[in-house]
Amino acid sequence: MTGWTTADVPDQHGRTVIVTGANSGLGVAATRVLAVAGAKVIMACRDQDRARSAAATVDGDTEVRRLDLADLSSVRAFADGLDGDAEVDVLINNAGVMAVPKGTTADGFERHIGTNHLGPFALTGLLIDRVRDRVVTVTSGLHRLGRIRGDLNNDLNWEHRRYQRWPAYAQSKLANLLFAYELERRLSAADRRTISVAAHPGVAATEGMRRDTSLQGKLLAGGPAQSPEMGALPILYAATAPGVAGGTCVGPDGFAQRNGYPTLVRSSRASRDTGSAARLWARSEDLTGVRYAIGPV
Repeated sequence: MTGWTTADVPDQHGRTVIVTGANSGLGVAATRVLAVAGAKVIMACRDQDRARSAAATVDGDTEVRRLDLADLSSVRAFADGLDGDAEVDVLINNAGVMAVPKGTTADGFERHIGTNHLGPFALTGLLIDRVRDRVVTVTSGLHRLGRIRGDLNNDLNWEHRRYQRWPAYAQSKLANLLFAYELERRLSAADRRTISVAAHPGVAATEGMRRDTSLQGKLLAGGPAQSPEMGALPILYAATAPGVAGGTCVGPDGFAQRNGYPTLVRSSRASRDTGSAARLWARSEDLTGVRYAIGPV
């Protein structure tokens, strides 16, 4: 896959792709490429005005639908609002928050874990029987700084330790990987054709990166960021490239996975801990009320 670019995206005519957070940054960059390649892209966004403005810049077939991952009632409404017999080829769980101040979602979850993990977990569970090809979950290289301890009841919501926004973000990105790998194990065990793949953009100039001007944020970035268009390449590869194996992670091929072209990358040992993944999965089902019924097609 050396030097893989948007020119290598296969023809997408006849395919439907849901992209969460498609109104800016990585999401709109991926949407533009997928639509030009022929896909119908459902732009699942919280801010409808910004989503419609972004859709106006896309050359292709798009549909804007409201989705607020920080509100489980919105997640259920989005899933219920899709046409009853509509099938989806690819679900790209891209939307999220980054290094935001302490706060809670509509359901009382810490904002990073609620928006970046529990929302996508619920959305995927509600749609999994409709997704024919693959689920792509967007994580971050900062997952390596994340920790998910044994006491999930208290640990996930930062209730008994001092809140720190970057570690909270890193924890949610570790949760993304634990989820993506566990989903693949369950799909494979059920002999499903659908696969689960993770991807991360490296350091990209997204809205979240621009908004954070703290010294800690600059140190974590480690230097200049690449464009959203380059950052979207690993996501596009994970979503469209033939032969991608489930349970893998795609990231940039540059130094420390900060930038570059898509390649398969190895995530942290913690992200591949099957015991942690199983515990997180069970707790996520309890917190969201969404229980996966993955059976053979």
